[in-house]
Amino acid sequence: MKLSQSSLTLLENTIRKATDKYCGSCDQTIVTDFHLQVNPNSGELILFNDDDEELARVAIEEWTAYDGGGNFNEEVERLLSSLLGEMKNKGAFDKVIILKPYSFVLVDEDKETLAELLLMDDDTLLVNDELLKGLDEELDEFLKKLLE
Repeated sequence: MKLSQSSLTLLENTIRKATDKYCGSCDQTIVTDFHLQVNPNSGELILFNDDDEELARVAIEEWTAYDGGGNFNEEVERLLSSLLGEMKNKGAFDKVIILKPYSFVLVDEDKETLAELLLMDDDTLLVNDELLKGLDEELDEFLKKLLE
């Protein structure tokens, strides 16, 4: 799924609007996750916290016209995961005062988790298919050298 640059910017600004509610120099740390809910019929993305409080909302017109052959949620998951990763690399979440680890989670209309999009933690790394590519060969080679 490809979105226009204006839609990507709109998504990024909406995510920033939600996370900015948890920025500052406050000593009190909050425990919550960000839940992202996408409605393919209306094209809306809604961000909630753990208390189901709405943090931000935006309508992406391109999602309402989606006619791709794949699974909508899987494509949205890839798109949002990539966008959140880019935002993290740019330092967009550096001033968020939420207690780590916290996550950005894609949820369905019943608020059931579909996928974890981004885990914010200094010590934990999410294992994904890209990370595991070639792992079998590397382990086989390591074991072979170890046994020689």
